[in-house]
Amino acid sequence: MSVVGQSERKTQDRVVALFQHQLGYDYVGSWANRAGNSHIEGELLTQNLLARGYDSVLIDKAIRELKKAASLGGGRTLYEANHEVYSLLRYGVKVKRGIGEHFDTVWLVDWLQPTANHFVVAEEVSIAGEHNKRPDLVLYVNGIALAVIELKRSRVGVAEGIRQDIGNQKQDFIRPFFTTMQLLFAGNDIEGLRYGVIETPEKYWLSWTEPSEVAEPLDRALMQMCSKERLLELIHDFMVFDAGTKKTARHNQFFGVKAAQARIAAREGGIIWHTQGSGKSLTMVWLAKWIREQQTDGRVLLITDR
Repeated sequence: MSVVGQSERKTQDRVVALFQHQLGYDYVGSWANRAGNSHIEGELLTQNLLARGYDSVLIDKAIRELKKAASLGGGRTLYEANHEVYSLLRYGVKVKRGIGEHFDTVWLVDWLQPTANHFVVAEEVSIAGEHNKRPDLVLYVNGIALAVIELKRSRVGVAEGIRQDIGNQKQDFIRPFFTTMQLLFAGNDIEGLRYGVIETPEKYWLSWTEPSEVAEPLDRALMQMCSKERLLELIHDFMVFDAGTKKTARHNQFFGVKAAQARIAAREGGIIWHTQGSGKSLTMVWLAKWIREQQTDGRVLLITDR
């Protein structure tokens, strides 16, 4: 193995250990030579749904609906498929046991109890496409691929990992694999971590800033963004599909909304101050959505000078 390969291997080994021992993910090893790797691992999803009390009839129908939503058949775009998958993840899958039966909701992810979900990290996940690709790390929740991580050695730069994530979404590579993907990451030991969502142009990839005693920038950001509770919260409360573009929150938007939530829960007022171009509109969207869902007697008033 080359020195370069050894350098990247050390970083990847350390990151895998971080997920396994500090974040509590199950490590399933390298899937480089495993047949049939998918963004929807039906066996893992079935196991979790059975453990949460769903019966096999509802499970089979829910998985069928999820796979249908995640398909790119019929000329559907990646954005359209990802949007439909997200809706099923966030709001549950409505299925009937049979004709004339009432609808049951199957929650593919237990948003209220993060520990009821099965978090898995797999490395070197070989995915078949027009040209096969092998993402460094894939994070699965209940068998559904929700995040992918590309790691680079320090001398290459994070930008190369970002371009790799972007390139893998192209038609010529493994675009269907990204229909379930909610967060994309690229990082190295010097520059730390960058993140985006599907089809995010390179210049809009973000970095996460949050106080921590962890010195290493890559490890620090992964621990902050990929803890079980935080990962699910980012996906559940901080995604938006806006006229053909999927967007997620910057750290300032996330913490602004969280601070406002605490004030609202205490029945107190406050002001969120933004600079120009720092995402006021999306901060309002995510906060207003939370108010409507969590405060049954809440009211949202929008005043604009436009």
